[in-house]
Amino acid sequence: MKKIGLIFNSFPHSISSGREGLDFLFSVSAYCNSISVFFIGDAVSQLVSEQKPQKILSRDYISAFKIMELYEINNIYLCKKSLIKLGFQNSPLIIKTKKKTEHELAILMNYCDQLVVF
Repeated sequence: MKKIGLIFNSFPHSISSGREGLDFLFSVSAYCNSISVFFIGDAVSQLVSEQKPQKILSRDYISAFKIMELYEINNIYLCKKSLIKLGFQNSPLIIKTKKKTEHELAILMNYCDQLVVF
């Protein structure tokens, strides 16, 4: 079975790629047991808790990331440098993640047979 890696790299609610990536993630999880999810750059903000998307008339898809545990998606990685750059290093997150350096993330991504970017 192929190892799939999903890379999220954009702010939530600014464009639909976060929502589309989440839909893709749950769809592919029905066919693949080896999935890794990477939040890099601006996408680390997708996991910050207590967001209020309704204030900008956006749908709250962020809470759906919590469902990854039910799908047994446990390889969830977050870029440490991005957290610091955006000022979220001490912010509570909605799910448990493994915080990694850029170098560590590159190594983990290299283990994936296919990478999909959202």
